[in-house]
Amino acid sequence: MTQSSAERIALDPFVTDLEAESALLRAAGPLAGVELPGGVPVWAVTHHAEARRLLTDPRLVKDIEVWGAWRRGEIPADWPLIGLANPGRSMLTVDGADHRRLRTLVAQALTPRRVELLRDRVGEMTEELLDGLASHGPGDVVDLKAEFAYPLPMNVVSELMGIAREDHPRLKVLFDRFFSTQTPPEEVVATLSELGGMMSRIVEARRAEPGDDLTSALIQASEDGDRLTDEEIVNTLQLMIAAGHETTISLIVNAVVNLSTHPEQLALVRSGEVGWDAVVEETLRWSTPTSHVLIRFATEDVPVGDRVIPAGDALIVSYAAIGRDEQAHGPTAGVFDITRSPNRHIAFGHGPHVCPGAALSRLEAGVALPALYARFPELRLAVHPKELRNKPVVTQNDLYELPVHLV
Repeated sequence: MTQSSAERIALDPFVTDLEAESALLRAAGPLAGVELPGGVPVWAVTHHAEARRLLTDPRLVKDIEVWGAWRRGEIPADWPLIGLANPGRSMLTVDGADHRRLRTLVAQALTPRRVELLRDRVGEMTEELLDGLASHGPGDVVDLKAEFAYPLPMNVVSELMGIAREDHPRLKVLFDRFFSTQTPPEEVVATLSELGGMMSRIVEARRAEPGDDLTSALIQASEDGDRLTDEEIVNTLQLMIAAGHETTISLIVNAVVNLSTHPEQLALVRSGEVGWDAVVEETLRWSTPTSHVLIRFATEDVPVGDRVIPAGDALIVSYAAIGRDEQAHGPTAGVFDITRSPNRHIAFGHGPHVCPGAALSRLEAGVALPALYARFPELRLAVHPKELRNKPVVTQNDLYELPVHLV
């Protein structure tokens, strides 16, 4: 398939068939012209090797003022994805020395060694949720996402950041709106405003009563001379909560779906022939939790294969397409295979902006999945896999619900 710069693949705002859409993007070449919901034109990198290169290319920056469409006023304030394209000043939206300054404290709190110290606490939270699941009758249909995959990472990141559990219900509503392509225009600005207000109140509460949490540490660092502004602390808190629960929810949900639809793979891990870490890594590659990551901007023309990202244009990273790139993973890239070795995916990104919470997400899934199947070894889907519906979220590979029978 060939594609001129004028031909763009419109991303489905309802995400009705992510697998087919990802295949179409890969076939368009390593750089595909796409249209985001709302009619916003951008470029998408869709192949593994080119993504690794572009994610370390200093000509592609996070500064939204580089984006020509933004400068020309073509991106409305109520665009459904504005909160992802312009989330405010944090380590997500700056480069160079500012990025290192903002990232350092978060990265120090989430080193693999420090994350490993959380294993017992994650295990305790997991067992509490499994006890709750066990209260259901054998014939009940249980939404495993709502009762297990969502509360576990939300509880973990809340404890890490100092968020009260009573805030969870409202945060869920707001983040659902934040990520959705179907949020009505009149609710977009209101949602961003309410989220910012909640984050500011949490920061003020931690400033008044510091605790053993990362938010308190960020506040203390700013007072000790690391020069974090209140805006940077608030935006970092929102970023950590959003990224710290959404990705892990999808990772757990997708792993359960993958094992349920590939019983031979489940048998391998249940027998001990293959470790649960392999289930996590293959799920990250084959059904990556993050389908598209917004957004970088070209400071000058950037050639990619036989195409060019023109200066001032925007680039997204299409991880759902990249994960099944045959040039990187061979002719079986489209097969879910937990025995795959090596499995060099980039589901958590690559380069300076690689996800600092990757180790924590892996730990949570690595604790949750074996505990879930140990408690309910005959767990099975309560609907046909084709009946599972994706939420209208172009950035997340996210289901509305995961109905199962717990046996």
